[in-house]
Amino acid sequence: MISLTARRFRLITAVAVLGAGLLAAGPAAADPGSVTVTVNARAGLATVSDTAVGVNHAVWDSELGTNTVADLYAKAGVGMMRYPGGSYGDIYHWKDNTAPGGYVAPNTDFDTFMGGVHRAGAQPIIIADYGSGTPQEAADWVRYANVTKGYGAKYWEIGNELYGNGHYGANWEADQHADKSPTAYAQGVVAYADAMKAVDPTIKVGAVLTTPANWPDGLVGSGDSATWNETVLSIAASHIDFVILHWYPSGATAADELSRPDQVTDMLYLVRQEIDRHSGGRDIGIALTETNTAVGMDTQPGALFAAETYASLLANGVFTVDWWDTHNGPTTVSTVAGQTDYGDSGLLSSGGCVNGTCEPAVNTPFAPYHALSMLGSFARPGDQFVRAGSDQPTVNAYAVRRANGDLALLLVNKDPDNAHTIAVNYAGYTPSPAVPTVSTFTNGASAVTTTSAGTATSQTLPPYSLTTVLLHPAATNAQPAPPGQPSAGTVTDRTATISWPSSGTGLKYEVYRQVGAVSEELGETTGTSLDVANLNPGTRYTVNVLARNGSGAVSWSSPPLTFTTTAPAHSTCSVRYADANDWASGFVGSVDITNTGSAPLDGWTLAFTWPTPYQQVSSGWNGTWTQQGTTVVVTGTGQLAPNAKVNTGFVAGYTGPNVTPIAFTLNGTVCATG
Repeated sequence: MISLTARRFRLITAVAVLGAGLLAAGPAAADPGSVTVTVNARAGLATVSDTAVGVNHAVWDSELGTNTVADLYAKAGVGMMRYPGGSYGDIYHWKDNTAPGGYVAPNTDFDTFMGGVHRAGAQPIIIADYGSGTPQEAADWVRYANVTKGYGAKYWEIGNELYGNGHYGANWEADQHADKSPTAYAQGVVAYADAMKAVDPTIKVGAVLTTPANWPDGLVGSGDSATWNETVLSIAASHIDFVILHWYPSGATAADELSRPDQVTDMLYLVRQEIDRHSGGRDIGIALTETNTAVGMDTQPGALFAAETYASLLANGVFTVDWWDTHNGPTTVSTVAGQTDYGDSGLLSSGGCVNGTCEPAVNTPFAPYHALSMLGSFARPGDQFVRAGSDQPTVNAYAVRRANGDLALLLVNKDPDNAHTIAVNYAGYTPSPAVPTVSTFTNGASAVTTTSAGTATSQTLPPYSLTTVLLHPAATNAQPAPPGQPSAGTVTDRTATISWPSSGTGLKYEVYRQVGAVSEELGETTGTSLDVANLNPGTRYTVNVLARNGSGAVSWSSPPLTFTTTAPAHSTCSVRYADANDWASGFVGSVDITNTGSAPLDGWTLAFTWPTPYQQVSSGWNGTWTQQGTTVVVTGTGQLAPNAKVNTGFVAGYTGPNVTPIAFTLNGTVCATG
């Protein structure tokens, strides 16, 4: 984050749940059509960490560390608080509480911050000054925090948005190093991590990455041999414990902005691919330490975006999501969904005025605060997300299951004008017939309302609302322990070997593939591994393992495993695909096609399918290129002799994570790749 008063947003689905009650004081608008939500308790996703719901705090904020703010965050279930404030992290010196070139409010030093953190029952995540600091200064901070004061500060970031240091053109992040390349930053991360862990080897150190499909992702800077992410991870992966992303979607309208969380699953899939290439099998986590919306940041679109973003990221295994930020001040006043929006990216009012219009009293919560409060009570530490889905795009659903058998549901009605009746179906879970507890936050409300309403299978959602539903199980029969984290052994174009830790004796294990909000059984065994066949080449699979005992009781599901099948190892054709030039919103694709068969091809047609809906081919060469939906076809003329190669290519734009295709067919035959 750059400043107190002005945030310039830079470019940069999990499925889930349900629920809701019609809690509006007046009658709802006529229901334009019912919505069916499916909750699949067999399809486990990530487990919620104790740092899941996070916020940013900044040294320019005179309310930093106050009891009022700490108590509001405790009430909202905030588990992580970030300091000293975005880009200030690269100019801030903790020993004297100064930030040369920036403003530091009185009583915002590190000890004051930690007092607020402890009062809120949260943990800190601290930005060590890379831009104007030294490894020794960072190591001294670790010593003061954890040895001298005993704060137990576990999470430390090395700098903030260092890719914005001018190396790629844009220059907002302070960086006093002569070499501003990703190589220099990565080497700095190694030096910082080594110095800091020499003081306290239990800390976790994070390095800054760019977010897929957001600037400068995909760019290769002058003098570099690879992108920022590839360079940083290739050098620093063995020294870090997590990576840091920031995400500020830039939708033009509220509806556009509220569609962006649908990109989260693909976004994190690409990040994990990058991590896996360099981690050496080490478990490197993902933290998203800044996010906000470009539309309606103080009003209901901001609340809906916050709920969608946190739920999507947490369901996909991010261990903390930190809203930008606590107080920031008004910028531009407008009316959004009938409510006054101050263009203030803070969760709490600063009480400031702009163009004669003043915010409410200091620390009055804005709508996104109430969304975080609902998230804090919906997805508690230790809960496991399970997959759910809606058959209508205006309603999104999320669900978590708890160790005591309860199921908590979250539903987002993105329709600003209409209430929706929700019919809920369950797989792998039987809810109690008791009336559930329902909490709702509606457009223009100043608080979350909680009551008992509806049933486990039917709820009504007010327009533009967030709703949570807490369900109890119909029975609490003893279940076997769930299997541990599965892993994929040998993966080919058509097969995969899936293994998992044993969860007891006398059990049968069932392996399921997640297909949307339903599960497809791939097989079962009494052992702890399963060879799965008849898979599709170049396809992403997410699977879970469940245990069943002799009496038929079924466990909760294992954590999810995601793997992607390959292209065939051998074929009568071979394709080499490359992103030849990328500018973070489009790219040039180069495709080499080789006839590895024994017969000539008189004319050829190459086809592939984009793994996501975000890419669109606009033109091409050495062939006739067409795209329908996500399917791309290029047709060439002339003969392609055995062992002959032809190059073709295209120009494409992308509006979301640019996941590349793996499987290509030439005249209907699936090709090898290389």
